[in-house]
Amino acid sequence: MTKPPLSILLCAPRGFCAGVDRAIQIVDLALERFGAPVYVRHEIVHNKYVVEELRRKGAVFVEELDEIPDTGQPVVFSAHGVAKAVPEAARLRGFFQLDATCPLVTKVHREAEIHHKRGRHVILIGHAGHPEVIGTMGQLPDGAVTLVETLDDVATLEAPDGAALAYTTQTTLSVDDTRAIVEALTERFPTITAPHKEDICYATTNRQASVKAVAPRVDALFVVGAPNSSNSQRLREVAAREGCTRAYLIQRAAEIDWEAVGEIRTVGITAGASAPEVLVEEVIDALAERYDVTVETVRTADETIAFNLPRELRAGAA
Repeated sequence: MTKPPLSILLCAPRGFCAGVDRAIQIVDLALERFGAPVYVRHEIVHNKYVVEELRRKGAVFVEELDEIPDTGQPVVFSAHGVAKAVPEAARLRGFFQLDATCPLVTKVHREAEIHHKRGRHVILIGHAGHPEVIGTMGQLPDGAVTLVETLDDVATLEAPDGAALAYTTQTTLSVDDTRAIVEALTERFPTITAPHKEDICYATTNRQASVKAVAPRVDALFVVGAPNSSNSQRLREVAAREGCTRAYLIQRAAEIDWEAVGEIRTVGITAGASAPEVLVEEVIDALAERYDVTVETVRTADETIAFNLPRELRAGAA
């Protein structure tokens, strides 16, 4: 039988960002240099495939430090960052720590600390329960940060009496949603201090811009990423908002619901910042089994950013 034609529009940039790449390298190099096990607090990045690959090599993933036995082996903190109490607890137990926090998340941590030192109450725009938000709020004493998730939260926000205000944001939010929340904050609190530079990271912004360029042109769009990945969820939302009513977040090609997808002549594919390219290729292969595919890359930005590895691993990296 002749396969029906299908045009694939491949979003670029997509997939791994510099912070994710650095975090995975840290675990890989720690395993090479110090051997297994290497303990990792929380998923190093939000992608099951990546986590399972590292587990196969000898990484042991835990949610809390008390799950780790007394050891001289490396203990790695995930790319999302941790509250200040976590490295302090690790120090008290004598752990050899490797911090894989994305430098752009660390930037937000330092901003929050500076605001606090200057007497400002910090408004954090983000999603409750996300590891990055927990880590950022954990840089300051209890009560020093107020979390805002929605426009309704801004409308009902009660700032501490007489306190100067500053805001910062989670790095993986929707650019458009965050802009609306920032506008509402500045309207209610005209003297609120903004970040020196936008906190939503370059990779989140670039991936959303690429989806905006592709979504109006396709019948369906697949976002390769994990359901607990904030930036991947935002990509699906952006696609739907830009007119692609069939936008799906999938972890692997096996999750494609062909009946729900229905008839398609053009399809877009992107990947969240934690998703490896091998999973994008897997989706393309699955489409190629059913369709006569042509692939066009739609590039909206070039990314050349790379981050330094921790000092303890640089010799091993060379």
